[in-house]
Amino acid sequence: MRLSRFAAVSSSLLLGAVLALTGAGAAQAAETAALDYVALGDSYSSGVGSGSYDSASGDCKRSTKAFPVLWKNANAPSSFAFTACSGARTGDVTANQLGPLSAATDLVSLTIGGNDAGFADVMTTCVLQSEATCINRVNQAKSYVDTTLPGKLDSVYTAIRNKAPAAHVVVLGYPRFYQLGGSCVAGLSEAERSAINGASDYLNAAVAKRAADHGYTFSSVVPAFTGHEICSGSAWLHSVNWLNIGESYHPTAAGQSGGYLPSFRNAV
Repeated sequence: MRLSRFAAVSSSLLLGAVLALTGAGAAQAAETAALDYVALGDSYSSGVGSGSYDSASGDCKRSTKAFPVLWKNANAPSSFAFTACSGARTGDVTANQLGPLSAATDLVSLTIGGNDAGFADVMTTCVLQSEATCINRVNQAKSYVDTTLPGKLDSVYTAIRNKAPAAHVVVLGYPRFYQLGGSCVAGLSEAERSAINGASDYLNAAVAKRAADHGYTFSSVVPAFTGHEICSGSAWLHSVNWLNIGESYHPTAAGQSGGYLPSFRNAV
């Protein structure tokens, strides 16, 4: 009898929990379905490196495996506009990507700042030139982040707010590229890898500060990518790819789904 009574009570509690969770899930699904979502930014948002590019997007290389599309597929918002573009700088976002924003926009995602800071040139310099030249180029990029990038970020963030005053804006950062002391036996030196990681942290801190000052949510992807950097043995980032140089140092499809998507989802 005691066991039966205990089983009945347990079943009631379990059923109540299931109903509560189901109700919460239904409410959340209804909430996301009512959202108008716009995805802005650079190649880390467009999905360069993850393949499956939409031919209609041309050089912007928008991928069906990019985190904005994955989030859209899972949540079915009422509208979705995807204007992120490979190679975009802050000025490109304000000039070419803000068209879908309006007073009705509820949710915006954005990655921006890496190209302004000279990301591609830093990596090219470090791969092709000496350690000293690499570290000097990294320091130049950090100086740019200190002196020039904040104003450019302010311009983008202000333009977004002006066009979409009620939107919840999620600004995502960039991963660290290398696992130090990892499995790589060739390529860059540990000093170069450490300097590049430090520059990524430096950029993220600046982006996060400006986002916070505009009332936006900053979501770091560093925790999600930890253990999946280049040299980790389970990388979610492409190393240098001489056959497809544009995909070098960008997230793979696993980096989009396992790194960026949960970071964005948690922020939303």
